[in-house]
Amino acid sequence: MSNAAVSNSAIEARRGTAISRGVGVTTQIYAARAENAEIWDVEGRRYIDFTAGIAVVNTGHRHPKVIAAVKDQIDRFTHTCHQVVPYENYVRLAERLNQLVPGDFAKKTVFVTTGAEATENAVKIARAATGRSAVIAFAGGFHGRTFMGMSMTGKVAPYKVGFGPMMPEVYHLPFPVELHGVTAEVSLAALDKLFKADVDPSRVAAFIIEPVQGEGGFYEAPRAFMAELRALADRHGIVLIADEVQTGFARTGRMFAMERAGVVADLTTMAKGLGGGFPIAAVTGRAELMDAPGAGGLGGTYGGSPIGIAAGNAVLDVIAEENLCARAEALGSRLKQRLQSQVEDVPQIADIRGPGFMNAVEFNLPGSATPAPDFANKVRLRALEKGLILLTCGIHGNVIRFLSPLTIGDDIFSEGLDILEASLRECAGEV
Repeated sequence: MSNAAVSNSAIEARRGTAISRGVGVTTQIYAARAENAEIWDVEGRRYIDFTAGIAVVNTGHRHPKVIAAVKDQIDRFTHTCHQVVPYENYVRLAERLNQLVPGDFAKKTVFVTTGAEATENAVKIARAATGRSAVIAFAGGFHGRTFMGMSMTGKVAPYKVGFGPMMPEVYHLPFPVELHGVTAEVSLAALDKLFKADVDPSRVAAFIIEPVQGEGGFYEAPRAFMAELRALADRHGIVLIADEVQTGFARTGRMFAMERAGVVADLTTMAKGLGGGFPIAAVTGRAELMDAPGAGGLGGTYGGSPIGIAAGNAVLDVIAEENLCARAEALGSRLKQRLQSQVEDVPQIADIRGPGFMNAVEFNLPGSATPAPDFANKVRLRALEKGLILLTCGIHGNVIRFLSPLTIGDDIFSEGLDILEASLRECAGEV
């Protein structure tokens, strides 16, 4: 859909004068249309999408089943506000999530609109249930850009810079990443010190943790660490919140990443992949915790939008019908094999990791432990020139993460891997 009167550069110039600088963008290509794992820009150029809108369209851009469900809903009604005039498919999606979220106990669900709202509401629920106020989060974690969300986020730039004091009684622990010399024992020792020096565990409402850190670099929490965190939560009456906003909905080869952790959370937050491109988020958890807030204490005008709810039900159907958990395992295995084949030729590769198809490659300067963010960005830009969209992440910006739709066709996936391999080799050869 090319239009000679429209160009990426012309729109980019308009963006600079119309949009807040605070809204950063990774590329200067402007989408005209998308299908499954491909995007075409306004100039008609095709790109392979290895980002899925940051783990949103796990079921692919415009999956036919999702689009059909949304069109059907639009023909019925688009908004009533569930708190005023409710609708059945909201109840049905809640019932399905209550069954799917890990944990052999009675569960309930509340729908909101964004991942940040989900984490905020999880904290509200934990505080209401425990009568406590403190929250313990982890360095490198990302939980949103609202004030509580960014207070819990374990990275200052760009999320906290210039926004003044953060919310009180939010504490951070080192996240266990053995690659960086932080073992599970180090993290647990830091928690013990925190309990002795800063906050009595009887004042802590919740631990919040990503079972696989997203923005922080795609580091998976060790099973033994998660087991000890669960035990400590039980010992001290602390609510364990799993932030599955980026990890959820088949991305890690399981419906939820906590299925890999060997323990269950009390509350689970989710968004992104649930809506298949339409805004919806949720908190699902133990029924007695979810019922702690009084009537009217949770919700929102657009919370559980009929459009998002319809999309969410369709997404769950697609994941089951197309066996996308197994597909994630197969795609991730192929990707990691291809990356591993480049280790000798690309000495900047320090680590290749990630469960299912939530994968990453980390770069350091050759022969050292010094992060190489410039190299990571160079690879990203080179791949973009060749028609492959990638994202970086990590506290140092030296990680490339891979989040293509789980529905990507084998031929398109192979083409994307060829571009990635060529970009790595070329950038390594230019250093």
